Parts: sequence; C-alpha cells; structure tokens
Amino acid sequence: MASIDHIRNSLIDKLLSIKNKEFLIALEGIVSNSNTENDIIELTNEQKIMLEMSDQDIENGRVITHEALKRKTSEWLSGKSS
Repeated sequence: MASIDHIRNSLIDKLLSIKNKEFLIALEGIVSNSNTENDIIELTNEQKIMLEMSDQDIENGRVITHEALKRKTSEWLSGKSS
C-alpha cells in the first residue's frame, strides 16, 4: 500500500501537468469542500438500529454475495414484467 506522502506527491505531479482551467477549478471545489477528517457525523437512532441489525445479519450468516443479489434481482424483475 502506498504511503500518504507517495500518494500526495503523485497527485501533485499530475496536477502540475493539467492545463484545463475549468477542470482545475472544479477539482479545487471538490478538494475545498471535502475536509472529512474533522467532520463528525451524528447518526439518528434509526440509523444506529439499522447498523446493529446489519451486524447481527453478518454474525448470523444472513448474507449473500453481490453476484447472487444481482441474479435474484434480475429474476425478480423478470417476473414483474410478465
């Protein structure tokens, strides 16, 4: 895994080569508005309950793979259009 300094330096190198002003302005907006290190996200009681339920599902093996979910969804949607 790359170190933070390596990633930062790689991004700086790439930024220095960008000539598109609109792209740089948009990127500056993204970076300026994404200070997530200090953001504290307060969850509602309902969100906390849902996360606890998800943990219980995982602990009890009530999970399926993404591929299985896509297959079930596709089958369900096929039945709806008939």
